[in-house]
Amino acid sequence: MSKESGSQQQHPSRYESQKRRDWNTFLQYLKNQRPPIPISLSNSTQVISFLRYLDQFGKTKVHLLPCVFFGQPDPPAPCACPLKQAWGSLDALIGRLRAAFDEHASSPENNPFTDAAIRFS
Repeated sequence: MSKESGSQQQHPSRYESQKRRDWNTFLQYLKNQRPPIPISLSNSTQVISFLRYLDQFGKTKVHLLPCVFFGQPDPPAPCACPLKQAWGSLDALIGRLRAAFDEHASSPENNPFTDAAIRFS
């Protein structure tokens, strides 16, 4: 085995690192529910709840209809409108979690990340 291929095995790709981080975050979220939810019982309801939870940590400003800056891509001043996750970020997250579920769960055919409620949320 060459030195180069050995180092690739020790350092996962950026995608694999993100997927592992996202999977661990989702598992922790389920564990923190009252009562805790085992991954085998997770469904689209928990996935949507998890995505809503993550939405509060977004960085994309979403101007609400009554905002004076509504419709302006670069407002001249700050406003109280919320920050949300960008759609592309959520789509990528769901893709990574779908793949992680298939890798780690005992029944990939019950993958809640493939549910129609998630694809059209």
